Amino acid sequence: MAAKSSGAVSASLIILILVAAAIGTIVALGLQDTGLGSRTIALIAGFLATLVASVARYKIVFLGAGKGSDESRVPALILIYAAIASIAGSLAAHDLYGVIADTSSTVFLGSLAGMLSAVLMAMLMVTYHTNSNASNM
Repeated sequence: MAAKSSGAVSASLIILILVAAAIGTIVALGLQDTGLGSRTIALIAGFLATLVASVARYKIVFLGAGKGSDESRVPALILIYAAIASIAGSLAAHDLYGVIADTSSTVFLGSLAGMLSAVLMAMLMVTYHTNSNASNM
C-alpha cells in the first residue's frame, strides 16, 4: 500500500479532469461525421472519457508515482458512480452546449462532456473515499 500524500488527491483530480477533457475531444472528433445526434455523441464521449481518465489516473498516480490509495480491485459501487457521472455530466454538457455554442462544433461538445463527467466522477470518488475506509486513502 502506498503512503498517504497531501498532494495525491490534487494530482489525482487534475489528471482526471485534463485527461477526460482530452479524451472527450478526441472521441467527439471521431464521431462528428457519423450522423449521430449531439446527445448521443455527448453520452459516448462522456462515458469513454470518464473510463479512460479513471484508468489513466490510477496508472499515473498510484502505479507511476506510488501515491494515493490502491484501487486495483474496484468496488462495484465505483463502477456505478462512473456510469452515473458520465450520464449526468454528458447530458449537462449537451444542455450547456445548446445554450452557449453558436456553432455546431461537436469537438467542443465532447470536451465539455468529458470535463463535466470527470468533475462529477471526481466528486463521487472523493465522497466514496471520505465515507469509506479512511485509512486506505
